Amino acid sequence: MSVIYDRVALIGLGLIAGSMALAMREVGLAREIVGHARSSETRATALEIGLVDRVCETAAEAVRDADLVVLAVPVGAMAAVAAEIAPHLKPGATVTDVGSVKQAVVTAVAPHLPEGVHFIPGHPLAGTEHSGPRSGFASLFKNRWWLFTPEEHADSDAVARIETLVQGFGAKTERMDAAHHDLVLAVTSHTPHLIAYTMVGVADHLKRVTESEVVQYSAAGFRDFTRIAASDPTMWRDVFLQNKEAVLDILGRFTEELFVLQRAIRMGDGDHLFDYFTRTRAIRRGIIEAGQDTAAPDFGRNQRSAEKARI
Repeated sequence: MSVIYDRVALIGLGLIAGSMALAMREVGLAREIVGHARSSETRATALEIGLVDRVCETAAEAVRDADLVVLAVPVGAMAAVAAEIAPHLKPGATVTDVGSVKQAVVTAVAPHLPEGVHFIPGHPLAGTEHSGPRSGFASLFKNRWWLFTPEEHADSDAVARIETLVQGFGAKTERMDAAHHDLVLAVTSHTPHLIAYTMVGVADHLKRVTESEVVQYSAAGFRDFTRIAASDPTMWRDVFLQNKEAVLDILGRFTEELFVLQRAIRMGDGDHLFDYFTRTRAIRRGIIEAGQDTAAPDFGRNQRSAEKARI
């Protein structure tokens, strides 16, 4: 593919931004990639491993003359970063983000951006439990959805341009309303993470009673919970605080379902349990058929590790 943006500024240099940088470089989608991170250690590491072409000490410096600015910081930090970079944005530049919540990001960022700058909120449905500049890999977005929530008045050419960029990473793109995005993600990501954190917390309590047995004898289901619960705590704190209404709605529905299953187990209603598990099993098959996960043994962990090792 040809160059889509001359200069891209990445504000935040963790897993997602790092993977974007590697993917852009691999396919030749940007002439120059500039980066900034709040931590001096992160900036030094990014420069050391060649993640970006230049590292800047401030976000304001990084966005100067950038055609695309990517906000890859926790949702709770978006407003402050937007206020800092706003006076330094190039007229006609596009600003996007990679946050897991969209309504809160629009509220935090949009009021700060000057007229003539295109704001196109985005969310790549990809990631691992790892973070930091060394965690990225170019294939992270392949066959994964990248959702965009542009407002009705958004410039159609600017939206199409950033969609072309992420499609160059191998991602699939979709546009949706910000509120609808937040509800969908509460079901598919946010509440499952909360449940995983809770289950690992329960196991931690039991571990104190059973010493090391919970850890030593953990089966595949619990291991997957611990993988999810190992995700960046700052990011997830902000997600739950900024998408509280949708998460609480889905958590209430989950609690109702849990009560039904509790009753079935208590009453020995095997038919209900079998029918319920049959329906939910079909959802897993649908995810695999849609190409959003692999049916490989051990939840595909070995395959994903091998893919990352080749990068």
